[in-house]
Amino acid sequence: MSPVDHDEELLAERFEEHRGHLKAVAYRMLGSLTEAEDAVQEAWLRLGRTDTGDIGNLGGWLTTVTGRICLDLLRSRTARREQPMDDTFVPDPVIRPLSQVDPEQEALRADSVGVAMLVVLETLEPDERLAFVLHDMFAVPFDDIAPVVERSPAATRQLASRARRRVRDTTPPSDPDLGRQKQVLEAFMAAARGGDFEALVAVLHPDVVLRADAGALVRGVAGSKILRGAKTVAESAIMFARHTADGRMAMVNDSLGLLGVVDGRIRSVMSVTITDDHITRMYILADPDRLTRLESPEN
Repeated sequence: MSPVDHDEELLAERFEEHRGHLKAVAYRMLGSLTEAEDAVQEAWLRLGRTDTGDIGNLGGWLTTVTGRICLDLLRSRTARREQPMDDTFVPDPVIRPLSQVDPEQEALRADSVGVAMLVVLETLEPDERLAFVLHDMFAVPFDDIAPVVERSPAATRQLASRARRRVRDTTPPSDPDLGRQKQVLEAFMAAARGGDFEALVAVLHPDVVLRADAGALVRGVAGSKILRGAKTVAESAIMFARHTADGRMAMVNDSLGLLGVVDGRIRSVMSVTITDDHITRMYILADPDRLTRLESPEN
């Protein structure tokens, strides 16, 4: 092996050590698993075009470069979008089988981010999202973020502060106890399958909000929608109970969720926010195109 090939191999090994971290950054920035993978790959390509002798902290350099790539993607989204982000949008969920869950450690996971949080992040301006994600979630100093957003460190701090207030004020509180989550989800599933309207209303918070993202091509009653109120959501749950007939629980991001299975195929992924033993938020991804790109866990 030539010295050049050896150096490239070492660089690739060092990059792989950071890949998981970079994907976590990109996922929080973009809310899309495929776009996050693309952003990480672009970071690798940029590293290959850079004199690594000038890089003192490879992890920090890769984090800010990945952030810059994601920021460009978010700005491009905003520039292309004629209308504001559809309020039925549900970010890509990360699904893991329950068999990989350690209940005692799950609530302490530092690398988990809930679907509810990702939904709130979608409402931020691109620069605000970058400042908040890099600083508050990954402890990147404002001095390092400022050049990316082309602002002073003080102005960058203000970006993160505004984003932090939005996140704090609009992210619904969630019970981290997986045992209680399981009890509530089991009650919901049993009531929906049994067509028990009153039992469904009892497990739903009176002001529950359901956000269903079926993609742009699905229309009619199965199309994207926002529903509010326990009775309205309960009626919808009974109507679509067939999607939970062969459903199973899984970890969806940082909490328990439900995979809707029909004829052996995942047709929907539902994550919920549970507070005081009631479901307060429901997020359902039922976009057939995006579901085909998600990894299906095996329990």
